[in-house]
Amino acid sequence: MTARKIIIDTDPGQDDAVAILLALASPEEIEVVGITAVAGNVPLALTARNARIVCELAGRPDVPVCAGCDRPLGRPLVTAEHVHGQTGLNGPILPDPTMPLQHEHGVDFIIRTLREQAPGSVTLCPLGPLTNIAMAFVKAPDIVDRVAGVVLMGGAYFQVGNITPTAEFNIYVDPQAADIVFKSGIDITVMPLDVTHKALVTKARNDAFRALGTPVGMAVAQMTDFFERFDRKKYGSDGAPLHDPCVTAWLIRPDLFSGRRVNVEIETTSELTMGMTVADWWGVTDRVPNALFIGDMDSDGFFDLLTERLGRR
Repeated sequence: MTARKIIIDTDPGQDDAVAILLALASPEEIEVVGITAVAGNVPLALTARNARIVCELAGRPDVPVCAGCDRPLGRPLVTAEHVHGQTGLNGPILPDPTMPLQHEHGVDFIIRTLREQAPGSVTLCPLGPLTNIAMAFVKAPDIVDRVAGVVLMGGAYFQVGNITPTAEFNIYVDPQAADIVFKSGIDITVMPLDVTHKALVTKARNDAFRALGTPVGMAVAQMTDFFERFDRKKYGSDGAPLHDPCVTAWLIRPDLFSGRRVNVEIETTSELTMGMTVADWWGVTDRVPNALFIGDMDSDGFFDLLTERLGRR
């Protein structure tokens, strides 16, 4: 089987870090062509730094990392240090990166890569706000037809919001960008809160990461030790949801997930519901489906996959 070429667009974030580690540990299924950083969980300088830290932790300093947009398209930047800590990767003590940040802007990297690779050969995997992806589509409309698909973490339906009563963080930070992506006509697969909140790192699952005895296993265990404090307090859950690794896991084992094709529109005008993903789950409108909205997962299978792959590093 030929590995799927992907660009990871990210704002690390502990769960982003785990998603990147899973991708880099799965070369049979995934070829990471490059990583583009975007402002989101923390400002751009930190997300670009964190992406390089994670690559070095995985033993992959060869992966190009580019810094992209440092703010949303039309709104002030909202960050989430209250969840991820001041660095975005609070928990483990990891060394500063030595690998260079590429000089090329992240948006230009996305455009150039899609133009250079065969049409339909590169999948975009946004794990944060969709600013870089939308900017690339606006700046170079010719690349839209060259994208194999978009697999993203964002949005919600039954679970509703985690940053406002109606909006999930990634979409809320840049709803205008999300609107552009969802209206692009590209094949989109969405990992919303409805499914990611089923990927809970219980104590037993985190103990399994720690028991790997590797630098990656220990770092992931320490990340989720830190990360879960917020979710336990907010939701009373039995651990922290690993949102972003659901994207990578779907690329490797789509059989672990189930959902349905629905129409998804993004609220961009009402401050009351700004960033809401209006998903027509029950088909009550005549709007054409534009996304595969994932609603369920085999959480044990997901963590078995994650633990096995993290154990490779």
